[in-house]
Amino acid sequence: MIGHGSGHKRPNVAPATLFLTLLAVTACATPPPQKTAAEHQQSLGSTQERKVTLGTVQSSITEGMAQADVATALGSPNIVTTDADGAETWIYDKIATETSRSESTSGQAASSSGGVLAGGFMNTLGAIVGIGGIGGSTASSSSDRTGASAQTQRTLTVVIKFDRGRKVKSVTSQASSF
Repeated sequence: MIGHGSGHKRPNVAPATLFLTLLAVTACATPPPQKTAAEHQQSLGSTQERKVTLGTVQSSITEGMAQADVATALGSPNIVTTDADGAETWIYDKIATETSRSESTSGQAASSSGGVLAGGFMNTLGAIVGIGGIGGSTASSSSDRTGASAQTQRTLTVVIKFDRGRKVKSVTSQASSF
């Protein structure tokens, strides 16, 4: 009769087996590939909102233009108001922050018999589990980084007034950069 107190014990997992299992898992792990600048740009979403510039407004919006054509050229306005005569005013209020960064790195990296990830992992795991001498990989690196960054903010406010026939009556704009 086998019961709870029959003296059956679970076998102990040897530290070396645990170490080899963890080593196999980390050896198969690869970091995700770096995105290119173009891929980052595409992940930002709609570019229509970023295309509203003073030049775009001045070159594409003219008196007598239909509301639908204005919407096609500039996108949706931020604010729409209607006066007592039923004429609409569309306000486009855009703020852009541009950041420029320049960075340089100089230095050297050295490693022997393995990579930084594997060597560092094996040495750390060996110290935790108490296995000496395993994972003889060593890695060292040194680098100097220098750089600078600048940030500029731009604002653009465009006010387009329409007549009761939904045609552009007037266009005013104000732009600033600081």
